[in-house]
Amino acid sequence: MAVKITSFFALLCLFASTYSKSLESVSDDDLVHIIKSEDNVIVLFAKKDCDDCDSLETHLINLEHDLKDHLDASAVKAVGSNMVRLYNPAKEPALVYFRHGIPLLYDGPIDDDAILQKFIDNKEPVVKELSDETFEHLTQASTGATTGDWFVMFYSQDCIDCQRLSAVWEGLGANLKNRVNVARVNRLSAGIATAKRFGVDKSPEFIFIRQGKFYRYETPKYDIKTFTAFAQDWFRNARADKVPVPSSPFDSLVTAYADHLKRGVEYGKSLYKVYPYAVYGAVGGVGLILLSLVFSKFRAAKKAGAKATKKAK
Repeated sequence: MAVKITSFFALLCLFASTYSKSLESVSDDDLVHIIKSEDNVIVLFAKKDCDDCDSLETHLINLEHDLKDHLDASAVKAVGSNMVRLYNPAKEPALVYFRHGIPLLYDGPIDDDAILQKFIDNKEPVVKELSDETFEHLTQASTGATTGDWFVMFYSQDCIDCQRLSAVWEGLGANLKNRVNVARVNRLSAGIATAKRFGVDKSPEFIFIRQGKFYRYETPKYDIKTFTAFAQDWFRNARADKVPVPSSPFDSLVTAYADHLKRGVEYGKSLYKVYPYAVYGAVGGVGLILLSLVFSKFRAAKKAGAKATKKAK
């Protein structure tokens, strides 16, 4: 009887210890340091008096050893963190897996096995970075999309929404893995020509490419579920446009020259609004130079004609 009571008491203590255990809570400053210094870390963004947050924390505690064994990752929580907006538009609770600093927002069932499997399947970043040089080669967009369907986000470094979509876009890539290629293009840097090719002039902008046609994602909702639904079926409700062929080197040169000329005209207009007399002076000066050149040519031609006439006599 004494042995049974002792065993029961030991189990009770073990249960109480497990139940009362909690994740390490970190400040935003500490979190930034952890993300930069740790190869793999899982962060629970939580808030006070949040049952869903507590539930997620319990699952992460249960997975502590599995996360260490399979991913060499540790888990921490950030309560009331201002950084949550960078990774989840819906705010807390948010479960984010950082791999070498690149975030993946978890958007699956709140279940030990589902969480662990999603993170194991996505140890490396899923989203592909495309540029003008690699876009057509990797996507084969204008030749029939032999590499499969592609969901592409056009972004820029100055776009706040784009920065906030980084974890969402990785989460989308994880959801569509082995079915749809998920990528992104910097439209103001390495992907300027590609952005112009598809008529992209703002950030963020999204296109879904399938079998030689592309569909614009114009829904104002930027969450994983809506993106996933669009890639799986909703794209059929959008207008289908034929994928334009890549520009030839000559086309690119003409376009660059036209853009340069356009920027020059716009700069001249803006300068005229601020310094109208300076513009008048510059234009007048150029005009005088041109007139002087024309007059000099005329005089030279006249003298040459006079000499020719004298020689003929």
